[in-house]
Amino acid sequence: MLRVLRNTTYAKLFSAQVIALLGTGLLTVALGLLAFDIAGDAAGSVLGTALTIKMVAYVGVAPLIAAVVDRLPKKAVLVTADVVRLVIALMLPFVTEAWQIYVLVFVLQSASATFTPAFQSLIPAVLPEPNDYTRALSLSRLAYDLEALVSPTIAAALLTLVSYNNLFVGTAIGFSCSATLVLLSRLPARSDDEPGTSFWQRLPMGAKVFARTPTLRFLMLTNIVVAAGTAIVLVNSVVYARGVFHLDDAALALALACYGIGSLVVAVNIPWVVVRIGVIRTMIIGTILIVVGLLAAVIVTAVSAKTGSGWIALLGTWVLLGMGTSLVNTPSSRLLADASTRANRNLVYTAQFALSHACFLITYPIAGWLGVASLSGAAVALALIAIVAAASALVFARMKNLQCSERLAGQATSQGGKPDTRGA
Repeated sequence: MLRVLRNTTYAKLFSAQVIALLGTGLLTVALGLLAFDIAGDAAGSVLGTALTIKMVAYVGVAPLIAAVVDRLPKKAVLVTADVVRLVIALMLPFVTEAWQIYVLVFVLQSASATFTPAFQSLIPAVLPEPNDYTRALSLSRLAYDLEALVSPTIAAALLTLVSYNNLFVGTAIGFSCSATLVLLSRLPARSDDEPGTSFWQRLPMGAKVFARTPTLRFLMLTNIVVAAGTAIVLVNSVVYARGVFHLDDAALALALACYGIGSLVVAVNIPWVVVRIGVIRTMIIGTILIVVGLLAAVIVTAVSAKTGSGWIALLGTWVLLGMGTSLVNTPSSRLLADASTRANRNLVYTAQFALSHACFLITYPIAGWLGVASLSGAAVALALIAIVAAASALVFARMKNLQCSERLAGQATSQGGKPDTRGA
């Protein structure tokens, strides 16, 4: 897997991603403490609103910004997004009102919604060989999972020495390092023969590619399954740990760590799995594991309500959900790369970024609001959503005979300018 780091451009970009992720992890911890300073016991509502604003930026703003910046040099776009995030991070320590958090979070997440799809859309051009690209996807997934485990640990260590406001400085340093590494990278040049398009033509382009491409419609169904499995973990882990099993704060960290460990184990093995069975089959197995995990969560919730036992079973369930999520998410960008060309790739990746996060606008409220009334009801509802979406994905894949091709788009333009819509 590490062989792709021999590519110096990718090595710099991957390092930029890792450092920016660590900075974002510090920001998450610091933002929670800032919210508590401002709102006290109502900090949860402040963070909940901030997370909602984050999703609105991802779903609503990302396609607009992508259409605006799509014809600009990628290096300029990435560096500008990092600089905006750096400035916002340095402004957060001076916040005194909740509304100020909301405004700054909206701007920061809009910058992130610009950076992430643009960054992801560059990698197929940097690593055009499909197996190398799959290895890069696995490394990226590892980076996300390790950040979830490492950032809180680093933040906890720093908080023994400095106040939480200094964590925002660490975030700013992370974004500045990311911008520097991007500046030092030699990014692929745009093709001279790429057709010019207006803003209004570019705005719906990513969604149109999704609508006409069978593999991307399949991906959209798997996005729903992932959103259902992720929501119960991220929203209700604290309820299970503290409210159901009456454990301490460390139990919450353990539950989230089990989810991350499941994802890590799969991410390490994704390259050889994809080589053997292909992208589509790998993702189908992932959706099945998520459905099994959610059904297990329904059973654990029902048993714990009667007996108060089942903590170990819940941890195993979270490992299973982490494995399923990684099986779907890690290779999914192969589908995006194959269904796009150099001209529209950023817009296609942005469409996936927005559409996948739109699914959370459905599953997060179900897990949170329904979970307040009935934790079992929330688990059942999420399991039903996952079952319907997973079954639809499986039937659709068989009907359309979806399969994995052995090239990445980017070569598509040399074969008439249109991507192969059969698969990645």
